[in-house]
Amino acid sequence: MRFDTCDRCSVLGQYILENRATVRETAARFGVSKSTVHKDVTEHLRHSNPSLFLSVKQVLEHNKAERHLRGGEATRQKYLLLHQIRERSDLTD
Repeated sequence: MRFDTCDRCSVLGQYILENRATVRETAARFGVSKSTVHKDVTEHLRHSNPSLFLSVKQVLEHNKAERHLRGGEATRQKYLLLHQIRERSDLTD
């Protein structure tokens, strides 16, 4: 997907706002790096669309405040899965 920087930052910002998406989710969706998404929505968007920038900034701050919870849940799920795999292998032995 090819956009000039101004268009791309608006599209990325709109996606984040509509989906309450994280930078990682947005980067994966549009096939660009996390650095590109972050730079576009924190620097370029500020100058090209200040009202969208403020809305996106709130979503990013909310995501940042929750990231430790997401990480903890991902770790919990990982170890639950490992525990289930070990239990199954113990039953088949």
